[in-house]
Amino acid sequence: MRVDLLSHQGATQEIHPVEYFAAFGAGPEAVLPDAVDFWQSRAERQASGRQYGGHVLTGPIYVEGAEPGDTLAIDIMDVQTRAPYGFNNTAPEGGVMATFYPGWREGDTGLDIPAEIPPDMPAGVWPDVRTHMYRVGPHRGQDVVFFSDGLKVPARPFPGIIAVAPQSGVFIGNTEDAPPPATGVQNSTPPWTFGGNMDVRDLCSGSTLYLPVFQPGAQVFMGDPHSAQGDGEVSGTAVEHSCVGNFRITVVKDVETELPWAENETHWIMMGIHWDLDRAMRMAVEKTVDFLVTTQGLTVPKAYSFASIAVNYHNAEVVDRTQVVTGYIPKDVFERRR
Repeated sequence: MRVDLLSHQGATQEIHPVEYFAAFGAGPEAVLPDAVDFWQSRAERQASGRQYGGHVLTGPIYVEGAEPGDTLAIDIMDVQTRAPYGFNNTAPEGGVMATFYPGWREGDTGLDIPAEIPPDMPAGVWPDVRTHMYRVGPHRGQDVVFFSDGLKVPARPFPGIIAVAPQSGVFIGNTEDAPPPATGVQNSTPPWTFGGNMDVRDLCSGSTLYLPVFQPGAQVFMGDPHSAQGDGEVSGTAVEHSCVGNFRITVVKDVETELPWAENETHWIMMGIHWDLDRAMRMAVEKTVDFLVTTQGLTVPKAYSFASIAVNYHNAEVVDRTQVVTGYIPKDVFERRR
């Protein structure tokens, strides 16, 4: 299954996408036709209240035979960029420097980031955000982000959002006590048991994501594509970049999954998701122990010991209010044992 993934950056602002890209020095050939089509629907969507977050999502994709209580295995066969340019934003009080960030305390100061926006920047390009446009293309047989003269970052495209339709009546907000949204629709920003805006950089080509099914047909959504991101996504954005992916979705019948988890050729990846980073870490460790007990035959004490000496835990994403911790269980240790 091929899915076109459209970045919100360049398709959701006030000015036309061609003008937006031109403000950063790119010509109209850099603008995707579906970005223009989506932008042209902006006024109607806003007027009707059909805008539930900052992301552009493709879906719902109905999966035949998927029922509540099943698990989806989503094989990410291949993800590639669709356009030559992507964007990253760095604001003085953006990302982990924001006053709404859970770790913020009274008296914390933001970063001293001087404005580098050209004086003729058109209206609709945020004046308080330092926006960086990066070209992505081949270099010595590998796609890279041309960060600056002499500095190139390997490109690793992936969808920041892969989700199923959440449980009926369950809404996850920016804080633990947030009321349900007036729209009655889950916002795209916070991830949760349904997956969503996890921003796990290793959900790229060659990986498999496992998600619980809560609704008939599962109803898969994808979006928020990136061409490069570090663990944490600390400024609040990655290189936001329209991509295209090939996916294979398999229904695992009558197997319940409590939280998203994933695997690639080298690791099983357990996830913990919570508003509190410490709680997210605890959840990731609990899932690691449970996985090792149920699939590898370890006892709980040995699984906890293995988690401490052999599993690497990462702050996969810390800027979407609910935070994601990933635990990487190495496969080769167990393969050698067999």
